[in-house]
Amino acid sequence: MFANHDGLIEKIRDRFHHVESCPYQGPRIFFENAGGALTLKSVVTRSAELAAIPDNQGRDNPASHELDRLIDQARADIRIFFGAAKGPVFVGESGTELLFRLISTAALEAPPGGTVVGSTLEHPASVGACERWAKVAGRDFVQAPHNPETGSVTAEDYRPFVTPETRVATIVHTSPVTGMAVDVGGIAKSIREISPDCFIIVDGIQHAAHGGLDIDSYGIDGYVISPYKVFSRHGYGVAWVSERLGSLPHNRLTGAAADQWDLGTRDTASYATFSDVVDYFDWLGSHFTSATDRRQRVEAAGTAIRQQEKDLTDAMLYGIGGQDGLAAMSTVTVIGGIENPLREGLVSLAVEGLTAVDVVSALREKGIRVHARKDDHYSGNILTPLKMKDCVRVSMCHYNTEEEVARFLEAMHEIAG
Repeated sequence: MFANHDGLIEKIRDRFHHVESCPYQGPRIFFENAGGALTLKSVVTRSAELAAIPDNQGRDNPASHELDRLIDQARADIRIFFGAAKGPVFVGESGTELLFRLISTAALEAPPGGTVVGSTLEHPASVGACERWAKVAGRDFVQAPHNPETGSVTAEDYRPFVTPETRVATIVHTSPVTGMAVDVGGIAKSIREISPDCFIIVDGIQHAAHGGLDIDSYGIDGYVISPYKVFSRHGYGVAWVSERLGSLPHNRLTGAAADQWDLGTRDTASYATFSDVVDYFDWLGSHFTSATDRRQRVEAAGTAIRQQEKDLTDAMLYGIGGQDGLAAMSTVTVIGGIENPLREGLVSLAVEGLTAVDVVSALREKGIRVHARKDDHYSGNILTPLKMKDCVRVSMCHYNTEEEVARFLEAMHEIAG
């Protein structure tokens, strides 16, 4: 995709820190983006600038006025990025903390009785919140089983577990273990056909960097992301809630507006650095559309990112640069299968006769950073049904290159035999 735009990949990579080397290791290829994406240089600059400002928000002085302006601008940018015209947007401590907050509010304040429904594909953040708050609210928590072969979950998988009394449902947009996306809108529509007033909350943490959001089209009530996986930094999460969910009783300061979800004084930089992320998507999208509307350029960036990452994963699976792909390696098993259109920039694999830790270590010695997932509370829901103890997660983003994929394949041929 980007190869058709002279010099674009170099311009993209120049906007990020530590693209080709780690300050603690030296030169390396970064294929651990699902654990945390590279950080925009503008985010680091903005964080440092605002960390030095002693003033608080909501005061009558020039510094405070600028902090308020940055927050207002960021809220508008979050809406643009999410594709959400209405409903509160706000930041919290992390994506996990926000999922707990949204799920607890829905579970406690929905009409009495009924069930909370999720799926076995989900991250323990959503599962833990559902288990905890369904029990507190006196509701049953049930999980629709995902398809271990495809590494995803569908509306048909959810449907047998949804009843007219289902009060809360959760969906993961993309699995951080399999890398497979889910049809959020399709699942939400199926749930509402049975339980129209169900509160539907989505974990978008893995998906957000890989192809765009369109919340107004999903028919949901809550969506959460972690900006450190979308080219920003650690230390905050971002959430949107529908007007319906937003108006429920929830944790807030006494006397605060009914739709106020921020708790206390938030770090202005957590808002402002997300504007930097949206600025980046805007800039990238301008290379693929002549539209002057910011949302349209963000959408164009999402489309371009999706295609670039498909090109990269296809190269990894089928080969490039004279190197055969993973599909041709007889000792390699790819989770979710080779031919899977749901894949979003991520390939999880196992090598016959080697542990995931062995493979990760061998790749590290060759200057390639990946990650081992094990059948623990983070990944056991995916690996145990496959009778796998572990897997190697190779996760890319649009700033990775085909040359990096070719080097990875060369290394894998040596490791896998």
